[in-house]
Amino acid sequence: MDLISLSWEEKIRTEGPLARRMRPAALSEFAGQDSILGAGKPLRRLIEGDSLVSMIFFGPPGTGKTTLAWIIAAQSSSAFVQLNAVATGVKELRDTIKEAAERWAGFGKRTILFIDEIHRFSKVQQDALLEAVEQGTVIFIGATTENPFFHLTGPLLSRARLFVFEPLSSGAILTLLERALNDAERGLGKLAIEAEPEALRYLADRANGDARTALNALEFAATAGLKEGKKTVTLADAREALQYRALPYDRDGDNHYDLASALIKSIRGSDPDAALYWMARMLKGGEDPLFIARRLMISAAEDIGNADPRALQVAVAAAEAVRMVGLPEGRIILAQAVTYLAGAPKSNASYLGIEAASAAVEEEYNRPVPAHLRGSNYPGAARLGHGRGYRYPHDYPGHYVRQDYLPPALRGRIFYQPTEQGFEKQIKARLDRLRGAKGRPGSGEDGDG
Repeated sequence: MDLISLSWEEKIRTEGPLARRMRPAALSEFAGQDSILGAGKPLRRLIEGDSLVSMIFFGPPGTGKTTLAWIIAAQSSSAFVQLNAVATGVKELRDTIKEAAERWAGFGKRTILFIDEIHRFSKVQQDALLEAVEQGTVIFIGATTENPFFHLTGPLLSRARLFVFEPLSSGAILTLLERALNDAERGLGKLAIEAEPEALRYLADRANGDARTALNALEFAATAGLKEGKKTVTLADAREALQYRALPYDRDGDNHYDLASALIKSIRGSDPDAALYWMARMLKGGEDPLFIARRLMISAAEDIGNADPRALQVAVAAAEAVRMVGLPEGRIILAQAVTYLAGAPKSNASYLGIEAASAAVEEEYNRPVPAHLRGSNYPGAARLGHGRGYRYPHDYPGHYVRQDYLPPALRGRIFYQPTEQGFEKQIKARLDRLRGAKGRPGSGEDGDG
């Protein structure tokens, strides 16, 4: 490394952002991720034993993925090379792999290749990395905030161990904030700044598991206070520094699908409070309200169905109203629909019915439409026998007549099995009568409903 690079590194270490300066340099300083880095955990054993394998670190921003890669670099006897997926092309990647091969062959020294934002690599770039990972030419570590199963190829995933980083707890972030206040070399200790406990707790909680957000907010509050001659960070200062809660949300990513899933499952579970919470998270994160409205229409049919036929009407009306009104008032309309759906009786009988019917279509021979059910409203249909023998239900008592509506080979097959929930209980009672042992549908016996 040349003198300019060394000077630049020193500048970052002493004058860079607080979150960068306070980056842990050893496992003993690392906060959080006990599920993968706790005593005796496989990842910790791999690092401490310098017996690394190719790995992918997946988790939200500010949870320690890059930090852990640098700790590994400091502790390992291998060479460490860092690339950023945004700025790296295939040629640079191949040159790096070639240098790693020469390093290993000539000096017996392995190379750890750390690629940040690996989800931004194209398939071609990922394929260029495959052989080197498989041969062991490089020990690959990739970091990503995006679900690797959505963005990484199967072959690359199969050659690396996946470690999932969770958002940091408020307690872990609080520890990092207190450390930054007291550290005189890298942190704010030399400035003799204090902070009200309530201020630190506020930052730790509002950072939503992102240590970088919390540390940057603390630095902003402390710096602004010093300019005003203040040596104590108050709760008001913390609120000013972090005016909006950090809301991790990507309308095209994993968080989008997770929150949508939580919303629908809360409705299905008849919990309006949880449903409102998850919907609020989606709206605050910038989700398209019409996406939510579409999900509500699907939920109304799939999870409520004929237990309350009005549910679909409510969902469709909400979607149209939101389209006309927009936000922010549209959130009230969505809230009404969500609470109605969550509170309605539940039945997935319609969903199960179409699934069963679809399976029959997919797996069984598609038999022809019986002659009496075929269309007969065109010249020549009668000569073909179409419609012959069909009995018009409205001509019979109760507007019902028993006749076959399925192909003979499927006679008696039941796809829709209504539940005892809500209005569907009435549907079930009527169908049970019509499907009774004496003259069940298809028996050819006449009868009323």
